[in-house]
Amino acid sequence: MKSIKEIFVIGKGPSSSHTMGPKKASLHFLGLHPEATSFRVTLYGSLAATGKGHLTDEAIKEVFAESAPVEIVWRPQEFLPFHPNAMKFESLDSVGEVTDSLVIYSIGGGSIVCEGEENSTVGDIYPLTTMTEIMDWCNKTGRSYWEYVFEHEGEDIKYFLINVWRHMCLAVENGLANEGVLPGPLNLRRKAASYYVRSRGYKDNLRTRGLLFAYALAVSEENASGGTIVTAPTCGSCGIIPAVLYHLQQEYDFSDTQVVRALATAGLVGTIVKANASVSGAEVGCQGEVGVACAMAAAAASQLMGGSPAQIEYAAEMALEHHLGMTCDPMCGLVQIPCIERNAMAAARAIDAQIYSFYTDGAHRVPFDGVVKVMKRTGHDLPSLYKETSEGGLGKLKI
Repeated sequence: MKSIKEIFVIGKGPSSSHTMGPKKASLHFLGLHPEATSFRVTLYGSLAATGKGHLTDEAIKEVFAESAPVEIVWRPQEFLPFHPNAMKFESLDSVGEVTDSLVIYSIGGGSIVCEGEENSTVGDIYPLTTMTEIMDWCNKTGRSYWEYVFEHEGEDIKYFLINVWRHMCLAVENGLANEGVLPGPLNLRRKAASYYVRSRGYKDNLRTRGLLFAYALAVSEENASGGTIVTAPTCGSCGIIPAVLYHLQQEYDFSDTQVVRALATAGLVGTIVKANASVSGAEVGCQGEVGVACAMAAAAASQLMGGSPAQIEYAAEMALEHHLGMTCDPMCGLVQIPCIERNAMAAARAIDAQIYSFYTDGAHRVPFDGVVKVMKRTGHDLPSLYKETSEGGLGKLKI
């Protein structure tokens, strides 16, 4: 199982799979062939279907702009076997002959895999790969999930997560400060600032909900406008964890050290899902993005509030279970409708899952690992039109 550093990636929105991944893949292929006279990039499946809305072509062109011309070919109806987000890079010589080619997959959260390396274990650092195994380790050693992360990631993970938290807070604060209309044909108006102001007029539970909504909207709107955010585990779900942790820190005065430990717990939950299923909307639908982010946030909140390993696991399980079957059906291929609103709803649901688990001793029937397996099967059973292609669901709705 890989490092949690692959779950939390600092970068520009609006999409980890469709913007960050292709940009990273382009840099990789350009590094292999700096001598090429020109390049051709063929986009398949989901990358081609919603690539323009996600600015996939712009991300690729930006990389090759100063080196050589690049042609982009769109094949939305053609899916390669390993993953729906596939791209073939080709280098060409002065007479237009292909000198080399490489298929690269964007597998979610900004991560990429080159063809032939799909099952590689290079970079694995965790010996245990399921929540049940790690929870057993916690119970036997008397330690918690964040301590398992620190033990295997090393001392520098603290500084990495401090930087992640700093960028999450900046995304919240920038999103609250910015107003106006988001880019794209939907003409969607930013709402975070108004939600924040209105929330201050309420008390207790309504105020809490309003603030959570405002923080989640702030980060998601920053992402939609191409601002700097942190994948958690993806760009499309980047508002959920910052909203929950920012609110809890403001409300209960938790230290940055405590928040970092909560982030480590959240990262571990996301990494478990990524290792055993997927966090890619193009592969398993929005349950793999918003659903997983909600589970990560619920686990982090439970960690902050003093939950036991069993209660933390239960909170994560509940949050993911109640997102099973959620489709990824963005309108116009943009990370705006329904993505932004879903971040706000999931932030509130994460807090609910944490509170619900605290009414129990953590004992429950359905294990987190079981829900991960069901999510993977459910995602594979979903037709492609409900997996980030904008060919079904809300993606076909005319407004």
